[in-house]
Amino acid sequence: MKIQQSKFIIASSALFILLFVYTAVSKLVDPISFRIVLSKSPWIHDQASLLVWLIPVFELMVSLLLLIPALRLAGFIGSLLLMLAFTGYITAMILYAPHLPCGCGGIIRQLSWRQHLVVNSFFIVLAIVAIGLYLNISLFNKLFIAINRRSRKPVNE
Repeated sequence: MKIQQSKFIIASSALFILLFVYTAVSKLVDPISFRIVLSKSPWIHDQASLLVWLIPVFELMVSLLLLIPALRLAGFIGSLLLMLAFTGYITAMILYAPHLPCGCGGIIRQLSWRQHLVVNSFFIVLAIVAIGLYLNISLFNKLFIAINRRSRKPVNE
């Protein structure tokens, strides 16, 4: 793997770890508030008691996978799955229940549902690009080279 791609993968891992550890710890510090928010959701209120622990534990597990180089690909796949699930939930909330509070942790809780959608979309793209680079998929390598080259000379591979 090229050095710049490796740096991108490490930086992407760090961003996901920061996001997931921060939100998981925020949820675990105040599980009662998190459970109350989850119980107000029209779709997941029945599972609130389970999800209040399951979500932050899964966020921490994915962070651990991203921390270990040999397991990083699994961490990126877990990150993508988490972000897709969260984004699906956010989309449903925007469409059907936009006035319910967010169950996210910390300052992320202050974002509107639409702002959450933008942030999550960024992280989904980040995970897809990182997985593509990690798997050495040609399309992603060419995209990465085109974005990061320092000169305007054509790239010869």
